[in-house]
Amino acid sequence: MDPFARVPLGGTDVTVTRLGMGLAPIGGLYSAVGDRTAAAAVDEAWRRGVRFFDTAPLYGSGLSERRAGETLRGRSGFTLATKVGRRLASGGHPVPGEGIWAESAPATPIWDFSAEGVFASHRESLERLGLDRVDILHLHDPDDHFRQALDEALPALVTLRRQGAVKAVSAGMNQSAMLAEFARTGQFDCFLLAGRYSLLDQSGLADLLPECERRGISVIVGGVYNSGVLAAPVAGATYDYHAAPPNILARAQAMERICDRYDVPLRAAALQFPLGHPAVASVLVGMRSAEEAADAVAMASVKIPGSLWRDLTAAWLLDPGVPVP
Repeated sequence: MDPFARVPLGGTDVTVTRLGMGLAPIGGLYSAVGDRTAAAAVDEAWRRGVRFFDTAPLYGSGLSERRAGETLRGRSGFTLATKVGRRLASGGHPVPGEGIWAESAPATPIWDFSAEGVFASHRESLERLGLDRVDILHLHDPDDHFRQALDEALPALVTLRRQGAVKAVSAGMNQSAMLAEFARTGQFDCFLLAGRYSLLDQSGLADLLPECERRGISVIVGGVYNSGVLAAPVAGATYDYHAAPPNILARAQAMERICDRYDVPLRAAALQFPLGHPAVASVLVGMRSAEEAADAVAMASVKIPGSLWRDLTAAWLLDPGVPVP
């Protein structure tokens, strides 16, 4: 694949590079990063040709947005996404999982899929970024807030798009079924699907991906390593942020053995695999350092022979009907 080829999102004039940078790690996901290392990660991704960046208020309670804005400010030609639905405020009910952030700004993320919350979150993100625009706004994990997201947040996003404040309306989730319901509204330009279209989990094929292909909606795929096991399938590896079950670990190791026959790193196959589906526009990889940015670009650039995918299918590690690059 050409990781720097730019492709459009849905019917919009927004384009993204086939490889995008996920900015949760520079918000201090699991371990502290620091301003200098965060800036070096973004700089290295930029130097190597990445022009699509994805952040959120949740990531370090605004720390990721601040660091991203400080590094991207003054540059042009990039596409930037952030999210709404988890607004930073005082009081309220904290978002579950807040403890995964080793660094964070002095603010509390709270659920808010109201129209007012969407407009406020958009303004606040621009202030933290220090930029005058974001291109894509995702509804952020509305799993338990479907009705409010549909009735209040979505019309607000559509209003922002109509006003030209954003160019693309999206939703980002770790499940495909609700995203498929959103797709049927006809109001979305793209979706961010995390973890549900990977070498180990193609459940997005059951609903979202064919729906998006029919409707001309683009899909951005995150979680290509399923939180770690497809990057390094060793004892103690994680799958969807928990210890990988023995059967999952064994399957990833079997995939790695086939990749080894071709001198292809498993993480290269995992990163490139989602791009075999015609609805998938880009893959997002989290990068917390210059070294991780360089590695992601290298993995996206590996030439993978078609026989590798055929061998994975012959070994029943991929279903025969699954599209491959």
